[in-house]
Parts: sequence; structure tokens; C-alpha cells
Amino acid sequence: MLKDKVVLVTGAASGIGLAMAQGFAKESAKVVMGDVNAEKLAEEAKKIGTSTFLAGDISKREACKALVDYAIEKCGKVDVLINVAGVQTVSKIDEFPEDRWDFMIDLMLNAPFYLTRYCWPSMAKSGWGRIINISSIHGLVASEYKSAYISAKHGLMGLTKTTGIEGGPLGITVNAICPAYVRTPLVDGQIAKQAETHGISEEEVISKIMLQKSFIKKLIEPSTVADMAIFLCSETASGMTGSSIVMDGGWIQS
Repeated sequence: MLKDKVVLVTGAASGIGLAMAQGFAKESAKVVMGDVNAEKLAEEAKKIGTSTFLAGDISKREACKALVDYAIEKCGKVDVLINVAGVQTVSKIDEFPEDRWDFMIDLMLNAPFYLTRYCWPSMAKSGWGRIINISSIHGLVASEYKSAYISAKHGLMGLTKTTGIEGGPLGITVNAICPAYVRTPLVDGQIAKQAETHGISEEEVISKIMLQKSFIKKLIEPSTVADMAIFLCSETASGMTGSSIVMDGGWIQS
């Protein structure tokens, strides 16, 4: 199904992005990995067995274009774009660092737009493309102290819907995966910080804070999110576009 398809993944050195790169490589796709952490990116690319990777800060527009240009130069096209790269900052709105707001919007909303824009002609020319945006349950609901993250993810949902409409006649589908807490280095850092802040164990942070609203009381594994992305590239999912695929353990129902 995915043999020889060119799959471009951002945030590919760790967490969900790395799981995407690993999962699509197992499906015999040609994986192009992008991440800001050059050393970790090269290390993980070597493990996967791909020589196509490029380090860069995609919060900057020129880095987005450079990554797509690199993928097309090396592989001739881009068939699948997976927008994963993201960060989290927790702060009250009146204390939120303004430069941090700018960076997070650039990374998690502007970058997916630019990458989509730059990949679009290649997909349209082929008459087939899949764009998968890794959003969050926080692309659908809100929590306190996460204004930039939630704003970016809500914006990403709008981008998903609009490009899904535009891409339909061209053979391009665009969908968003909206997981709750996934077991990633980013979440591990949040667990440790909240345990220290609240004076409770890390296990209690997971059960009493992170999974409080979930009916399935376990963190989602990155490989599970990757499996969903692979499904979205299948013929079975070819009629899905502009959709929000929710993986939240029932959180949104609470």
C-alpha cells in the first residue's frame, strides 16, 4: 500500500514523530525525517535505516520550504505530509511570555500551513496526497493555562477542514488526529513538573490529573497514533477528509 510512497514527518526525532517514521518505514515507505535536534535526528534516522533527514527550525518559514525542497530533491515528490512538531508551555494568560506565544503559533500553526502549501503542488501533480495533522484533544476542548497550545491546535483544526475541502477534487485528503495524553518525552516532562508542583507522585499525576476526564485510564502509546496515520493513508480511508479522529479515552464525552 505504501511501498515507495514518500512520507515527510516533522518532529521525527522523538515521541509521536519518531513513531510515525518507524511505522511508515516498516510499511516500506520512503521516510524523510525533519527535526530541530540534529544529533538525535541523525541517530534515529540511522536506526530506522533512512538517509533522508534534515535538521531545521520549522518555526521559521524558510526552514519549512527548505525541508520540502530537500524531500523533493532527494525523492522526487512528497506523497504524505505528517505535521507533528510541537511544544507545550503552561502559564497563566497574564504571565504568558509573549515571545513564547509567537514561537508556539509559528511552530504548531504557521509551519503546518507552510509545509502544506509547499507540498501541495507535488501532491496535486500526482493526483494523490495525504496530509495528517497531529492535533490534540485540546484542538476540540480547552483547559486552563495552555492558551498558546490550545489556540494553535484549534487553528490547526480549521486548517485541516479548509484544506480538506480544497484537496478533495485533487485527490488530496487532509485529516487531523486528536489524541489525549500520549506517552512522549514532552508528556514525561509535564508529569515530573506537575508532581513537583503538586507534591504528589508521578503515578498520581497520571491518574488524578492527566487521566481524570478519561474513561480509559492509560496513556496512549505513540505507536498507536502512528497506526492511525497509516490507516488514514489506506484505500479504506480514502473517503475521509477534513475529519477529526479523536483518541481520547472518552474524555470529550465527560
